[in-house]
Amino acid sequence: MLSAAGISHAYGSTPVLRDVSLTARNGEILGLIGPNGSGKTTLLRTLYGALTPDTGMVTFDGVDVRTISARQIARQIAVVVQEPAGDLMQTVADTVLMGRTPHRGLFARHSARDERLAVSALERVGALHLASRGLDELSGGEKQRVLMARALVQQAQCLLLDEPTNHLDISYQHQVLQLVRELALTTVVVLHDLNLAARYCDSIVLLSAGNVHATGTPSEVLTADTVKSVYGVEADDVLAADGTLQLLFRGQG
Repeated sequence: MLSAAGISHAYGSTPVLRDVSLTARNGEILGLIGPNGSGKTTLLRTLYGALTPDTGMVTFDGVDVRTISARQIARQIAVVVQEPAGDLMQTVADTVLMGRTPHRGLFARHSARDERLAVSALERVGALHLASRGLDELSGGEKQRVLMARALVQQAQCLLLDEPTNHLDISYQHQVLQLVRELALTTVVVLHDLNLAARYCDSIVLLSAGNVHATGTPSEVLTADTVKSVYGVEADDVLAADGTLQLLFRGQG
């Protein structure tokens, strides 16, 4: 279980997070949503220890992450962020194998098992055909799939994702999030698409101007009134044929 309690942070004199708390329970997908600038990525960075908040604490299975070494955190928490990872001149295969570093050490040789895990991960994200290509040769969507594969070979218990569907076409957006669901890991995912959040998340935290505006299940959070008050957009919240909540946005003007 990954929890944050009373997280506040400011960049200089500008508050970004104000007394934010959340809990991602074992095996569930928790979605972080909110308008641009609401603090989603800053909050995600505090969850894996890349950013120390001004106040509050993050715990993983009850242990303060500030007391855990970076290598230990990497064994437990896999992260997929927006920035390119590592050396852009390396191959896709080498990038994915970097996910084994927390288990083997930075300069240890990769085992046959490591290579099998890398092949399996690339197959699962539909990127095995890219294995020999350079990371710098890939499109944004292809890089996202490679970074997902790297996270898979880490074999962590918790997965943190910052807009993993960015740059992906609709088909791959659903494939990636369906894969996340099948993994059944404790997952926190930043999403902009509210309908993707409604379909794939078990619970949602809606941030607005650095505050928690609402938290709960998709049907509890993604109401027409809430969407209008936070995003300023008219929408109808309806149930799709399969029982999934969907938002139908109305044109403005």
